[in-house]
Amino acid sequence: MRLFFYAFVAFVLAGCGAGDRGELTGVQGRPAWFHPQPYGTIYVPTGSIHIGANEQDVPMAQIAPNKQVSVVAFYMDETEITNNEYRQFVVTVLDSIVREKMAEVNEEKFTLKDAEGNRIGLNWDAKINDDDAKAAEESLRELAYNEQETYYRTKQLDVRKIIYKYEDIDLRSAARLHRKPSYKTTRDKYKKMQEVEIYPDTLVFMRDYTFSYNEPMTSVYFWHPKYDDYPVVGINWNQAKAFCRWRTLYLNAFYSDVGDYTVTDLRLPTEYEWEYAARGGRDQNMYPWGGPYVKNAKGCSLANFKPMRGDYMQDGGLYPIRAASYFPNDFGLYDMSGNVAEWTVSAYAESANLFTHDLNPDYQYDAKPDEPETLKRKVIRGGSWKDIAHFINCGSRTYEYQDSANSYTGFRCVMSYIGRSNRDKN
Repeated sequence: MRLFFYAFVAFVLAGCGAGDRGELTGVQGRPAWFHPQPYGTIYVPTGSIHIGANEQDVPMAQIAPNKQVSVVAFYMDETEITNNEYRQFVVTVLDSIVREKMAEVNEEKFTLKDAEGNRIGLNWDAKINDDDAKAAEESLRELAYNEQETYYRTKQLDVRKIIYKYEDIDLRSAARLHRKPSYKTTRDKYKKMQEVEIYPDTLVFMRDYTFSYNEPMTSVYFWHPKYDDYPVVGINWNQAKAFCRWRTLYLNAFYSDVGDYTVTDLRLPTEYEWEYAARGGRDQNMYPWGGPYVKNAKGCSLANFKPMRGDYMQDGGLYPIRAASYFPNDFGLYDMSGNVAEWTVSAYAESANLFTHDLNPDYQYDAKPDEPETLKRKVIRGGSWKDIAHFINCGSRTYEYQDSANSYTGFRCVMSYIGRSNRDKN
């Protein structure tokens, strides 16, 4: 922060010269900047579209009435977040926890300090050797299951202790309650420290289905390399949101290190951004591929869902299958229908289409533990491998509770685009 302050002062002083001949020319020397496209994402341009039910379905029309909306451009993950991508999050958080344990016994090596000797973070470049691990053995033992919880006296990592801690600022409340909120006011009054257990619930395949044998999926789905490119499941809304925050900080740390501007947050999409992206630039289309049918002219299924009367394998997939196994929509996005349903950031209200704005519509409510259950309902979209065709169309909407996880819901991230269009020169 000290270096940033000095650089800022130098920049201001450099811009205060008399070379403008007394004319209003703006601050000079500012470089052109192009919004970098995050790896694995697709650009979704600004546009307008009709959202809501696509069929003559009276009950669905009550909770998804048609409405024209306009949505600002954003980048969206090409596919759902996969097991291996989510594993990077888990491993990084675990690494930080281990380094915290190491810092307890060797602060000089594993922490970074400023010129005044104040700790400013962990030293990620410090190599952990056998001597370090031996010195921190007692601290590291706290991360394992105790003897009463282990099988066959095997030492195993207690995944309940992989906790991601991050700072969250409620800007919406600050903007609503303060006409002129300052940065300090926002931080002091609306800052919350979040602590989230981030390891997926690997028991969901067994718990979701009574009288059904799914133990092999429970045992291997998340950790086995065979499933690296399959969508992660067993993730609740809070965990998906924590992943987005970690990914944002991880990316912006790189940009800061190379002296570039940081970018907007990676986050869960609103349900309207999701529907706009799913339609692929088409209007009133029932499915992302455009037509009203779930098979192409050759009789091949176009998504992983539950065809016919439960013939799961007719579309080529029994459970979730590898991401991007079917054709993308016109934006280039895969699996916007079927495979796994996807969390959005939006709270669920039956009448949301009626009262939300027509410009970037959104309805968010971050429910607290002591608030009514209805406020903890979060919209999921897209349908999944276990849903029939009706629930994988673009306009269908339903919900799950924000603290629940299951075997058929995953997520993907979006990032708001800075600027009018990626076709602009700067």
